Amino acid sequence: MLAALREGDFSTRARGARDSDALGLALLEVNMLAATLRSQRLSTVEATSLLLTVMEEIDVAIFTFDGTHRLKLLNRAGERLLAERGERLLGRTGAELGLEECLRGDAIRTVDTMFPGGAGRWQLRRTTFRQSGQPHQLVVLSDLSKALRDEERLAWQRIIRVLGHEINNSLAPIKSIAESLQALVDAPVRDAESEEDVRQGLSVISSRAGSLSRFMTSYAILARLPGPRHNVVEVPTWVRRTAQLETRLHVQVQEADAISIVGDSDQLDQLLINLVRNAADASLETGGVVAVGWQESGAWLHLWVRDEGYGIADSSNLFVPFFTTKPEGSGIGLALSRQIAEAHGGTLTLENRSDGTGCEALLRLPIG
Repeated sequence: MLAALREGDFSTRARGARDSDALGLALLEVNMLAATLRSQRLSTVEATSLLLTVMEEIDVAIFTFDGTHRLKLLNRAGERLLAERGERLLGRTGAELGLEECLRGDAIRTVDTMFPGGAGRWQLRRTTFRQSGQPHQLVVLSDLSKALRDEERLAWQRIIRVLGHEINNSLAPIKSIAESLQALVDAPVRDAESEEDVRQGLSVISSRAGSLSRFMTSYAILARLPGPRHNVVEVPTWVRRTAQLETRLHVQVQEADAISIVGDSDQLDQLLINLVRNAADASLETGGVVAVGWQESGAWLHLWVRDEGYGIADSSNLFVPFFTTKPEGSGIGLALSRQIAEAHGGTLTLENRSDGTGCEALLRLPIG
């Protein structure tokens, strides 16, 4: 009897010990879970704090609206744009804030509008998100006016620098020669040599004036390029016709599948003539060849012109109007060619070849 009681008491203590161990493990797991949740909650708080700090400091206006188009959040740049403190703006509708147009239409676009804090051109980006299960809209407005003004100022500086350089190149010798001619004219006696000097001086003045006139004509052509008149252009015919116009060397035409594009055939002729002429100029210096080819790449035509010249030493000025390294060059060929390519919705690049010496001009134009 006593032995049975002792055995039962031992079993009870064993079960109690096992229950205590299980409870301890459960408490340990609960504590570990709590620590994990605290760490995750702290990370979330820190990430939210960082996001709010970035929103406050970024120089872009940010707004969030709920499903009824009421403002729920904005940053300091948004306050400056609306010229009002945030607490007086929250809860007001997009229409009351003058932002209703930003909540409709294309999600990414450029808008010209006036806000209480400033007017100009803005890049609008809008997207949707959910908060507490409800749909919201995020509107981001970035001011493009300053960037556009900076680019415009740089463009004017480049134009003035080029124009000033070319005009001074012509006016300086004209002024010097005119002063010399004035001295000859004022001389009491002029011999045959003086008469010849006068004729030569007048010839130089006429030549420089003609050069300046041609330069200004080239500038007018570049500045007044008309929009393309669209018609069907058969690529093989276009390439062969242009290649035959270069008579200084034989231009190799690498035939490919027949492709047709829509564009202004006259402008595209001028573009390709410029590229082939430049390639021929480069290859003639080395005795190399010029090759023209094309291929279809998805919705694009890829047309290349390859030469075997010395290559490009500095590509930074390639498409700068009036910049040229050729003694008789006008400096508008590549600039005009790129302008034509972009007017047709395409691109034009010129780079040193990776498969040998020389350059490759790559023209990309949309098909159809």
